[in-house]
Amino acid sequence: MNIDAILSPAELPALARRDLRDTTCVVFDVLRATSTFVTALHNGAKAVIPVAEISEALALRQKQPGILLGGERDGVRIRAGQTGGIDFDLGNSPREYTPEKVRGKTIVSTTTNGTRALRACTGAQMVLAASFLNLTATAQFIRRIQSAQIVLVCAGTRENIATEDVLAAGALGELLSYPFEITDAPLAPSLSPFGRGEGVRLNDSVETARNAWRKAKSNLFEVVSDAENARRLLAIPELRDDVAFCLQPDVYNLIAAMGRDGAIRILI
Repeated sequence: MNIDAILSPAELPALARRDLRDTTCVVFDVLRATSTFVTALHNGAKAVIPVAEISEALALRQKQPGILLGGERDGVRIRAGQTGGIDFDLGNSPREYTPEKVRGKTIVSTTTNGTRALRACTGAQMVLAASFLNLTATAQFIRRIQSAQIVLVCAGTRENIATEDVLAAGALGELLSYPFEITDAPLAPSLSPFGRGEGVRLNDSVETARNAWRKAKSNLFEVVSDAENARRLLAIPELRDDVAFCLQPDVYNLIAAMGRDGAIRILI
C-alpha cells in the first residue's frame, strides 16, 4: 500500500489530472465540510451532493424541490443576497444537521474548499469523506479493501495549508502505518512488536503530517485553535463550538463514500 498526501489546495489541479483509477482518495476538510457531511449522514440524511458553485446548488434545487441547500461563504450560511433571492436552509456547521432537519433528505452543499477537493478526486477508484469524527472507521475500511494507492487530500484554506486537515491526515497515516486492533479507544493503533504495517509505504508528505500529528495530539484543541480556520470560527459566537465538535475522535462508526453520481452516502 503506497500512501501519498496532498497537503495544500494549490496541488489540487495536478491531482485532478492524475490517473486515479487504481487510487482511493481520502478527503479532509475538518473545519468543516467533511465533518458536516459525516454528521448529516449519521443523522439520517440520504445523501450529500457537493458542488463547487452556488449556481450549481440552485440548479439542482430547481430540478428537485425537496433538496436541502447547505453550505457557506466566508464561513457563514449563504443568504439571499448571494443567491438572488433564496436563503440556504443550512450553513456549514455540523451542529445544524440534526436528525429533525436532515433525516431522509438529500442535501446539496457548496463550500469554499471542501467541495473543490472532493471534485478534484472525481476520477478515483474510490473517494472517501473523512474527519476526526469517523477516522478509525475510515482507517479500518482502507485496511480491509487493501487499495494499492492511497492519497490523503487536505482541502486547506483558500490556497493555503490548513493545520487541522494536515493533522487529520497525519492521524490517519499513523493508523495505517501500524497493525491495529478494533477497540473502543479512539485513534489508538496497537503498537505491535512487528512495527509498521506490512507493505505500507509513506511518502514524505505523509511522514510530515504524521510527525505533526504526534506532536499535536496531546493538546489538539490548543494547537488547532491557533490555526486560521479555527480563529475565524472562534470569533463568531454562534460557530465557536464547531471547533471542539469537529475535533472529537471517532464519534461515528461510518464510511462516507462519494459515488459516480457525485453524491456522498454511507457505504454499507
